[in-house]
Amino acid sequence: MCVFASRRDVLLSLSRRPRLAALYAEVERKRGDSFCAGWRIADLIRHAEVCGGPDPGVVCADDGPEFTALEQQVRAALEKAPRKKPELARNSGCALCDGCAARS
Repeated sequence: MCVFASRRDVLLSLSRRPRLAALYAEVERKRGDSFCAGWRIADLIRHAEVCGGPDPGVVCADDGPEFTALEQQVRAALEKAPRKKPELARNSGCALCDGCAARS
């Protein structure tokens, strides 16, 4: 997942690495950050569930000890105070398509 990727590519990444996507959404929820300006991972996950997304092809299970260690490190970091004011990263933009049922 890359903040410079197109929405389609981010949707593809979400479907290929669902556990990583959930971790990004957890960070957003706890910190109030958005993945990038106008795009929240949580909104993109919801969009993919409701409207569908690109065929992922290969799905990475992310069930190894390395990913579990990453999760633990991220959650430990989330227990600390943020390094920047969360309101600096907040954005009310929406990455969903016009008229998408996931908006409601």
